[in-house]
Amino acid sequence: MKNIFLILVGLVAMPAFAAGGGDLDASDMTGVSFWLVTAALLAATVFFFIERDNVSSKWKTSLTVSGLVTGIAFWHYMYMRGVWVESYAAGDPESPIVFRYIDWLLTVPLLIIEFYLILRAVTNVASTLFNKLFIGSLVMLVAGYLGESAAEAGGSMTTVYLGFAVGMLAWFYMIQVLYSGEGGVAVKQASPAIQSAYKTMMYIIIVGWAVYPLGYVFGHLIGDGNPAQLNIIYNFADFVNKILFGLIIWHVAVKESQGT
Repeated sequence: MKNIFLILVGLVAMPAFAAGGGDLDASDMTGVSFWLVTAALLAATVFFFIERDNVSSKWKTSLTVSGLVTGIAFWHYMYMRGVWVESYAAGDPESPIVFRYIDWLLTVPLLIIEFYLILRAVTNVASTLFNKLFIGSLVMLVAGYLGESAAEAGGSMTTVYLGFAVGMLAWFYMIQVLYSGEGGVAVKQASPAIQSAYKTMMYIIIVGWAVYPLGYVFGHLIGDGNPAQLNIIYNFADFVNKILFGLIIWHVAVKESQGT
């Protein structure tokens, strides 16, 4: 299983676009951040899938999803860094907003569903938790995309503000479900290790995810729409929220599997 996966990773990393992004300018800190996050996502993906064999069966799905999140993000970051580096070299830096939202559309629902998966592994949890988190994440992403694409295209500011407002409401809704709704009820029945991991994951959803609306605000609402600034913010957020999130799940999975 390990050997097969490593071979597949090697094949994924070979497409021509991986080397077709032009020369990386040492002064292009946004481009550097794209390359750093791309490498970190690949390393995290390999790690999660290898570590999947070191946890009990009830935790394998959670680690598989963590690996899928970083693996999908790695694939899209290879495209996004190419878009950025080529456009920067041409003197007209372009924000890869379409690729980024395609990535988020796939990975953010998987991230938020991890709450359901870790609770399901150790206790009874209402199936409505899955549905609420999944729908909430989709509403947040679609609203954000409509708002940001309107901003990038010079469209109506009403759409930009409305997209931001709806996305924020969906985010607050998911926090409420996890804190005092079905998620908050279920986690009280779990072990101290699970409760600690759940609490840390909640911090990431609240504090770590706050970076995204901040990027939206400074990039489109009160800022000058600087794509370099916006993408550094988004790259940093993806690094923390996808990799650190998965490492927390891996840590609790190992502890629970060892019975410590």
